[in-house]
Amino acid sequence: MTMAHDGRPPRPGRDRQPRNRHPYRRPARQSRFVRAMVERGVLAFGDFELKSGRRSPYFLNLGLVADAAGLGILGGAFAAEVRRLPTVPDVLFGPAYKGVPIAVCTALALANDIPSVAVAYNRKEAKEHGERGLLIGASLAGKNVAVLDDVVTDGAVKREVFDIVTAAGGQVVGMVLAFDRQEPVTMEANSPTAVEALERSFGVPVRCVANAGDLLSYLHADGRYADERERLREYLDEFRG
Repeated sequence: MTMAHDGRPPRPGRDRQPRNRHPYRRPARQSRFVRAMVERGVLAFGDFELKSGRRSPYFLNLGLVADAAGLGILGGAFAAEVRRLPTVPDVLFGPAYKGVPIAVCTALALANDIPSVAVAYNRKEAKEHGERGLLIGASLAGKNVAVLDDVVTDGAVKREVFDIVTAAGGQVVGMVLAFDRQEPVTMEANSPTAVEALERSFGVPVRCVANAGDLLSYLHADGRYADERERLREYLDEFRG
C-alpha cells in the first residue's frame, strides 16, 4: 500500500510526488525545520572535522534537541517524510542512541494518520539479565520497518542497523534522515552522494528532512548569517564543480 501526503491511499495520476528540479530549492517546511535547528544550536557554524576527515563550516547534532517544542518540530518533520515513503511502515526503528527520540516523536506525530504505527530500537550491547536481548519495543518479525536517524557518512552504521532489522525478521521499506549534506562520498568524478550510495546499497528509498541547499537558502534569507552563508557556499561549490 502506498500513501499520499495526508495518509490516504493515492489517487492514480494525482498523488505522484513532484520531482525536485532544483537541489537547492525546496518547500517552506524545510526552511522552518532548518530555522528551528539553527535557533537551538543543533545546526552550528564554525570549523568542524567530520568522520570522513573533511573540514566542514557547519555541523549537525540532533542530541541538542531537548525541549518539548523542538521535539515536536522534529517529530512533525520526520512524519512528513515518512508519509512520502512508497510503503506504509508498521514499525519506526530508531537506532541507539539519537534515533530513539526521533522514532518516538515521529510516532506521536503520526498518531492521527497511522495510529497503529509502533516503535522499536536497539541497545548498543545485548542485555544479559531481565528482558534479555538487543531490541526493545515492538516486534519486527514480519513487519515493514522504516529506519529513522540523524545523518549518514560512510553508511557503515546504517548497514549494521539494516542487518539488525532483517535478522529480527523485519523488512526495511525505507530510511528517513534528518539531513543530507549533498556531498559525494569521494572526490572522484561521478561519485554518488552518501544518500545516493545508501539507496543503491540497500535498494530502499532514503528521504531527508532537509539538506545543505535548504540551509544555504535559509542563510540567504537571514541577513545575520552573511559570513556563514559565504563559507557554506564556497564549501558546496567544491562539490558542484
